[in-house]
Amino acid sequence: MNNSKYRNYVLDSYGIIVMILALIFSSSLIGLVVFWAFEYFHKDIRYSDAFNILSYLFSFLPVIAAFDYFVMRRKGKVLNFNMQTRPFHVYLLIFPMMFGMMLIAEYTTSFVPISGPVFGEWYKMFSEQMDTISEDTFTVFLLVSFFAPIIEEILFRGIIQKGMINKGIKPRNAIVISALVFGLVHFNPWQFIGAFLLGLVLGVVYFKTKSLLMPILLHFFNNTIAAIMMKYYYTESFSDLLNIPSYILLLLGIAIFAVFYYIFMYKNRIYYRE
Repeated sequence: MNNSKYRNYVLDSYGIIVMILALIFSSSLIGLVVFWAFEYFHKDIRYSDAFNILSYLFSFLPVIAAFDYFVMRRKGKVLNFNMQTRPFHVYLLIFPMMFGMMLIAEYTTSFVPISGPVFGEWYKMFSEQMDTISEDTFTVFLLVSFFAPIIEEILFRGIIQKGMINKGIKPRNAIVISALVFGLVHFNPWQFIGAFLLGLVLGVVYFKTKSLLMPILLHFFNNTIAAIMMKYYYTESFSDLLNIPSYILLLLGIAIFAVFYYIFMYKNRIYYRE
């Protein structure tokens, strides 16, 4: 852990402000492009494949680039991450652990209302937003299974979580905070809960393995399964897909997660260095 090759930055108040301003700028620019396209060309570009891809990239890449340029390079440093592979038995522990939390997250999310004076309209807006996602299979998997795992793990685990730990924040707190921010940026309660819970697993795995490749692969695993279920089975629910009561899947998820988390954290006596 004393090797400084990857531990060369901290996330302080200046870095946080830089990223927030970059996010505001990129989001405003995307909104202006949509407005100009509709105002001057009478075209709603929100439903186009090109816009879906570019708007996602320009939502998060400027944030990463701003942190690299205004925080890292002003100190003569370069933003870099450990992408090493790990022994095969590590994969046999982290993927079931992730799957267990996916089942827990599905059950927990089911308690968020989808009707009523507040949640009803909000859920309607959320559903309409999801409908803007392209029906083209390649575009969906490019966004969900390729760009999202890489870009989001670099930002939320690689920069935010690791930067806080390097700052001196306790790893447990850094993992929770990064997962909380990860959930909040989804901007709706139905994705927030799942993103937060899964973000905890991603954070723990990154902290334990010291390789950003591990949470990227887990993020890919989660998103790809979700995309396959939505595209080919028209559901986001394992309970509906398998025709199994949700509480049974909850108990199964808790059991799977607990067993593999215990082995991974306490019986897998390997501590990696960067």
